[in-house]
Amino acid sequence: MRLLPLTVFFYPPQIEELKEAIEELYYFEFVLDDIPIRGFVGYLEESGFLPHTHKIGLWTHLDFHVEFNGDRVIYANVSVRDVKPFSLDELRAPVSMAHTYSVYWHETSFPYERRGERLRDSSFFPRTLEIHWLSIINSMVLVFLLTGFVVIILMRVLRNDFARYNLEEEAAADDFDQADNGWKIVHTDVFRFPPHKSLLCSVLGVGTQFLALGTGIIVMALLGMFNVHRHGAINSAAILLYALTCCISGYISSNFYRKIGGERWVWNIVLTTSLFSAPFFLTWSVINTVHWANGSTHALPVTTILLLLTVWLLVGFPLTVIGGIFGKNSAPGFDAPCRTKNIAREIPPQPWYKSVLVHMTIGGFLPFSAISVELYYIFATVWGREQYTLYGILFIVFAILLSVSACISIALTYFQLSSEDYRWWWRSVFSTGSTGFFMFLYSVFYYFKRSNMSGTVQTLEFFGYSVLTCYVFFLMLGSVSFFASLQFIRYIYVNLKMD
Repeated sequence: MRLLPLTVFFYPPQIEELKEAIEELYYFEFVLDDIPIRGFVGYLEESGFLPHTHKIGLWTHLDFHVEFNGDRVIYANVSVRDVKPFSLDELRAPVSMAHTYSVYWHETSFPYERRGERLRDSSFFPRTLEIHWLSIINSMVLVFLLTGFVVIILMRVLRNDFARYNLEEEAAADDFDQADNGWKIVHTDVFRFPPHKSLLCSVLGVGTQFLALGTGIIVMALLGMFNVHRHGAINSAAILLYALTCCISGYISSNFYRKIGGERWVWNIVLTTSLFSAPFFLTWSVINTVHWANGSTHALPVTTILLLLTVWLLVGFPLTVIGGIFGKNSAPGFDAPCRTKNIAREIPPQPWYKSVLVHMTIGGFLPFSAISVELYYIFATVWGREQYTLYGILFIVFAILLSVSACISIALTYFQLSSEDYRWWWRSVFSTGSTGFFMFLYSVFYYFKRSNMSGTVQTLEFFGYSVLTCYVFFLMLGSVSFFASLQFIRYIYVNLKMD
């Protein structure tokens, strides 16, 4: 045991700030051998109604208990059980306080390899794991019921459509357009290529890249490759994986661009490589400049900035070009099941509930509802003091998110084609890509209702990176939605008897 004194002088403004911090349950955190040691700054007591007492005290002595096995630290915590708080009530400033601490060493036979179990069994924060699991299971049940309902209903409707359309006699095929309606009537327009083909292919390429990037990060976390006490490890892995997966965006974008008849493939590659990197660099430059101007330690030094630019110029951009070249050279024909007419069919007026805005609302809200519970824990980890270790749950939620996005996109595309509107290409991207908009609304709610952040620096950093994250989810889910709709449309028209 050691007893070391430290005298600190407090003045009136500091005393008031200290009282406010204790009333708002501020806590301190030390780290010993990657083990977090947390404790409340002070003592707060509310008692009685008449008369009401309000006592505030500061812990000026801390007892640290360290468990060790050989030369390895197994567990550590702080205790104030036998300590009397220093009362801040009716305190006249300036005042000096002597801060001391003691260290107690306890030998244990608990193995170092199972140290994580010891840390999980004793947490400073309230135990929310059970609530977390119940919330996830509840979301899974609701999502599976919804997805099952959509799939079953859709398959029954499709079966009836196939039976009705395929029973049409060949002699009556010439006046089919005048005798019936539905998704078969637009078979000569459903594969008409959309406007802004290069931009669409770039969205699909970058979205597929982030799908691979997100899957890779979660798998690496499941394999235990990240230390929960070192948040920079995930950031470093994300930067490296982003650079290495640039070949995926180049390949997918260029390959699909050539399939749908695109000819300016060089411009397509340039658009693909800048679709995310340009907004990211712009947003990050503004945030880092504000950090520099305010003397914040979060501002990256010039050497780190040059290193990141070098990684992108020497790894990311060349891999995008290489992937684009391979994608262009290996692209087969589009091979549409139906022949497209030269003259586009007129689209009948659509009711309001089949508009783009309604589809985006439905397609964005349902996937968001599947991840809304998990978003709180992720935000609390990124912007708070929580430590996220339930990567298995995160993997399940990620899979549910992709499944729901695909199913909802297929359902919305079917309803759109049934109303003889064949402009599904861009709408399928925006239908579930709008989940990013709902995530941004949640970030606004979290900032004002769940966090204590304020000021220009914190506000700009929070909303800047939140917008980028929502943009990433728009690209990723939009790509999943588009490819699911494309496969669905190919399926229904391949299995349809054509004239």
